[in-house]
Amino acid sequence: MSEGLNRDYEVGDEIGRGRFGTVFRCFSRETGEAFAVKSIDKSLLADPVDRACAEREAELHLLAAEGNPHVVGIHDAYEDGGSAHLVLDLCPGPDLFDRISGGRAPLPEPEAAAVSAALAEAIAACHRRGVAHRDVKPDNVLFDARGRLRLADFGSAEWFGEGRAMRGVVGTPYYVAPEVLAGDEYGEKVDVWSAGVVLYMMLAGIPPFFGDSTAEIFAAVMRGNLRFPTRVFGSVSPAAKDLIRRMLCRDVSRRFSAEQVLMHPWIRSGGVPEATSVEQQSALDQNPLRRYIATA
Repeated sequence: MSEGLNRDYEVGDEIGRGRFGTVFRCFSRETGEAFAVKSIDKSLLADPVDRACAEREAELHLLAAEGNPHVVGIHDAYEDGGSAHLVLDLCPGPDLFDRISGGRAPLPEPEAAAVSAALAEAIAACHRRGVAHRDVKPDNVLFDARGRLRLADFGSAEWFGEGRAMRGVVGTPYYVAPEVLAGDEYGEKVDVWSAGVVLYMMLAGIPPFFGDSTAEIFAAVMRGNLRFPTRVFGSVSPAAKDLIRRMLCRDVSRRFSAEQVLMHPWIRSGGVPEATSVEQQSALDQNPLRRYIATA
């Protein structure tokens, strides 16, 4: 661990692990406040794209997080010979992946709409600052102690401001947009595609494009044959499926932006069908997940 990090923080137990590093709980030696520290092992960054992303992560995360209540805050950054360390807000979890895979999916539409709205808010704020996340997935959707959604892990982020196009295959197989896999230049709407996959998974419990290997998953993403099996989507509203289609549109020029997602009727209604009774609406209003938007 960095000398500066150990001077300012007491590093505790491991609370997470990823491809390039480990996340630990830590405590400010000055205030005792709890944080998370992400330690990135630079020796694992063999790919030039991964190295470039790691070099920019702290800067882009800070830019994305400033004034953005739905992004995990970054407090300090340290570096030593072999590692980089980022001190971040502590989000006790469970993350969205745990909620989906823990037997709760498919989620009720109001719950999925609340999560999607907060995630779209986070992405839209990043895009207004010229930052594309490029690895939006349930594992990177955390929840703080107040239950507020917080987008995490900017290790694949890129700056696209001033009309700058992005390149490089980054992201996670199930969630990556087809234009990323095509190897061409692409824009920030790759994040909307990924958020569309997340929405599909919340409502179905399965990904829209899948295979038995990474190559098969990539091939399915490139084909982009979006289906809504009746056995899974039989009770899902037409409005929810309409939004998914607009987010998972292979034609980037027709794909929604994050701002357009927020204006979609399904999001604006909180995922409540028009025919919902007063009694049902009252019960849905008690769902704490619907407070994500209100607490932004």
